[in-house]
Amino acid sequence: MKKIILPALAALTLTACLSEDPRDRIDEDQTFNSAITLYLNTVGNLYHYIGGNNDSEGLQGTARGIYDINTFTTDEAILPTRGGDWYDGGLWLSLYWHTFSPGTQPIEGAWNYLYKVIVMCNQSLDLIQRHNDLLTSQQEAIFTSEVRALRAIYYYYLLDLFGSVPYVRTATTSLEQAEQVSRSTLFKNVWDALINALPNLANERSNWEGEYYGRITRHVAWFVLAKMALNAEIWMDDNWTDEMRPDGRNIMLDCEGKQLNAWDACIYWCEKLTAAGYQLEDSYATNFAVYNEDSKENIFTIPMDKDLYTNQFVYLFRSRHNNHGAALGMAAEDGTCATVSSVLTYGYGTPNQDNRYSINLYSDTLYLDGHVVLLDNGEPLVYQPLHVMPILTGLPFEKTAGARMKKYETDRTAYLDGKLQDNDIVLFRYADVLLMEAEAKVRNGQDGSREFNKVRRRAGMEEREATLNNILIERLMELHWEGWRRQDLVRFDRFHLKYDQRPQLSTEDDRHTTVFPIPGRAIALNSRLAQNPGY
Repeated sequence: MKKIILPALAALTLTACLSEDPRDRIDEDQTFNSAITLYLNTVGNLYHYIGGNNDSEGLQGTARGIYDINTFTTDEAILPTRGGDWYDGGLWLSLYWHTFSPGTQPIEGAWNYLYKVIVMCNQSLDLIQRHNDLLTSQQEAIFTSEVRALRAIYYYYLLDLFGSVPYVRTATTSLEQAEQVSRSTLFKNVWDALINALPNLANERSNWEGEYYGRITRHVAWFVLAKMALNAEIWMDDNWTDEMRPDGRNIMLDCEGKQLNAWDACIYWCEKLTAAGYQLEDSYATNFAVYNEDSKENIFTIPMDKDLYTNQFVYLFRSRHNNHGAALGMAAEDGTCATVSSVLTYGYGTPNQDNRYSINLYSDTLYLDGHVVLLDNGEPLVYQPLHVMPILTGLPFEKTAGARMKKYETDRTAYLDGKLQDNDIVLFRYADVLLMEAEAKVRNGQDGSREFNKVRRRAGMEEREATLNNILIERLMELHWEGWRRQDLVRFDRFHLKYDQRPQLSTEDDRHTTVFPIPGRAIALNSRLAQNPGY
């Protein structure tokens, strides 16, 4: 059985302690009577929210939140309308077409979730300060740094998705009172928060079972710092609609006392992860296996155990055809599939088809346990990768168009139609580190071939030149279904352009869609908030 540092005692969450109604409050002297109870009810409680079981909750695993707006707005995957299924008032088409608005539910859901956890972080910091008599000075520094680093990571997502946002750092400041800061200011604040937290974070692996399983450690922070450096040209730009961006070679960042340009900074943090012992697994699929807690490659994961945790992973369930799910003894939603352009990127149907295609995607005639899966009419279930269209209603392949998500090994003992599985959800892994380092080197005028081709060789594919275009192609195949595609397309200045079967919007030349609109309800509550340009 898996073991995580958050035992049942962590169920005494902050909800009761911080209720607006004093009658619902547990006396703090009863709740916080030792360093352990203080940790569990402040720092430890926050880890319940990295995964989730409700729409829009969690960094991954659930629907209508961060993952969906990072995935279905890109050339990687689509939720096409299939007859009476998946229209949902035009929601999924609006993501694909980039016609989303301040009221689009997954965008509002992501905003609410991220700020919910940030507010909880601020409350935890306040409680640690109020009860620091229970702690040594070292314990206080460790507890505080872990919460501040976690809060910084949540601001990292807001920085990427929304640009200029309210910056709330204290429990006494409400979101409705918070000042909106520029994107570059938020970048600097997040960067400094992670740098300052590093000395007090554990120099340990987070993805392995044990004391630090699922926690924010130094290694997790290094990965986020590498991502920030790689995207610094985008995130240090306060006017993303003027067709100009700063040069990464001129953006200087503090790397533990060293001032490095953005590309050298990215390389610096990537090399620290290499020095910490991360390496590619021999098999790509190992990272997504039912029991993947021993992966040498994964860096940060959402712990999953169907007998212990309520975190859900809905993406396989959402993608499978109904008869596919039935053959597994589960239900299914017959929804998500790969786009035609992503399938062709793998070289589908050619002698040079990438080996990762069959690991990432169910395609063509479906076999399970050596038998062909049948449709209700007795014919074989055949997924049609090249017949995907945004609206499939009434077409012959309405229910079978598209290659489906396969990446995570099916847990045949999973509960809730496979959504309560034993595969930990992979958020950060080392293959991405190698591709980040390769890209940073190329952008810095260096040769990134060594790192780039390590990833290709592991996949059993021939080496290629490490050009920016080849790196972007590689990132799609290597990181398919992992939630990085929107960020990649924005960084490569492709997100606003025509892709797959999506035409460029007539208003999209200014790149305003590279940042999502601030939800209308947030602006209604805080009149000082300015909407992002173009919305």
